[in-house]
Amino acid sequence: MIPYGRQTISDADIEAVVEVLRSDYLTQGPAVPRFERAVAQYCRVSHAVAVNSATSALHIACLALGVGPGDCVWTSPNTFVASANCARYCGASVDFVDIDPDTYNLSAKILREKLELAYQQGRLPKVVIPVHFAGQPCEMQEIHRLSKQYGFSIIEDASHAIGARYQDTVTGDCTYSDITVFSFHPVKIITTGEGGMATTQTSELCRKMQLLRSHGITREQNELVDQSQGDWYYEQQSLGFNYRMTDIQAALGYSQLSHLDEWIERRHEIADVYDRELVNLPIKLPTRNSLSRSALHLYPIQVQNRKRVFDTLRSKGIAVNVHYIPVHSQPDYSALRQPSTSQVNAESYYANTISLPMFAGLTVFQVETVVSTLKMSLAASESTKQLR
Repeated sequence: MIPYGRQTISDADIEAVVEVLRSDYLTQGPAVPRFERAVAQYCRVSHAVAVNSATSALHIACLALGVGPGDCVWTSPNTFVASANCARYCGASVDFVDIDPDTYNLSAKILREKLELAYQQGRLPKVVIPVHFAGQPCEMQEIHRLSKQYGFSIIEDASHAIGARYQDTVTGDCTYSDITVFSFHPVKIITTGEGGMATTQTSELCRKMQLLRSHGITREQNELVDQSQGDWYYEQQSLGFNYRMTDIQAALGYSQLSHLDEWIERRHEIADVYDRELVNLPIKLPTRNSLSRSALHLYPIQVQNRKRVFDTLRSKGIAVNVHYIPVHSQPDYSALRQPSTSQVNAESYYANTISLPMFAGLTVFQVETVVSTLKMSLAASESTKQLR
């Protein structure tokens, strides 16, 4: 079976984890801050806060920006549910901004139109969360401009996009946002097993997120309300969570980070083969923005007779997947009846999308197998259509 995504684990990765297992610290040791510094340096950002998942990073990012009851957070419907759930964890409501039909990212044009209407109605969002779907950055310059005009904060959900570039910036440097969030789940570009990271240029936001990830507790002497106690003393200064990353995870992530650029380059080589071999088939290939360089976490295509093609590929050992079921259509969200505008582009995209295998470890033979099997399944689907 060829999976749609898979981690690459080297002997050096294993040795890095074993070194931690043999050390005095399995958690709350030196490996986490070392990994944070490495990600911050790579992203050219001042601060990085490691946590146990990107979901946790999104949650504490919302809290750090003051999201709470009575607020509304806007995000893309074409994403994993965590991009919206983080606002609800804070007691806020969620609304969705439809996607661009070519990039599948949150549409800056639709966002602008929705903001104009929301301004007239007095219901502007507290935070907007653009999602860099499949690794391709959103139109962040325009979204940032709108944030200044309408007064909302921005969290970039870059769970798919570590290593991506937008114009002259590195995704994660927060040039056009307050906070950026990464995911290190095993199917992502680099992995810590489970894990996430939030980056920011603002020391105040960094400190808030650091407190929130560890029960709201500090031991820093200069931050204590009561500074007369001894070295044992700590204070819970806010209600936080146990969202810490372990040293085991951080050691794996630090080791993986050294391969990030080469793995993204390999993904581009695979995408180039797909682009070349699939161009004349009755499918829509993904669009890549010339102003950015995608991290290519996914390679989504659109096909007719999606279920038939999907089932055929699965039966032939190609573990294609679908990204994503629009969040607003999930039963839990449908019951809320919150979206104030239609999400026609997201729904149209979802009706036909399939994600082909895309990971750095794909061999030439596996890529050829994916291409030939897809061609066969499309031909069979077309023949069935003609018979009808």
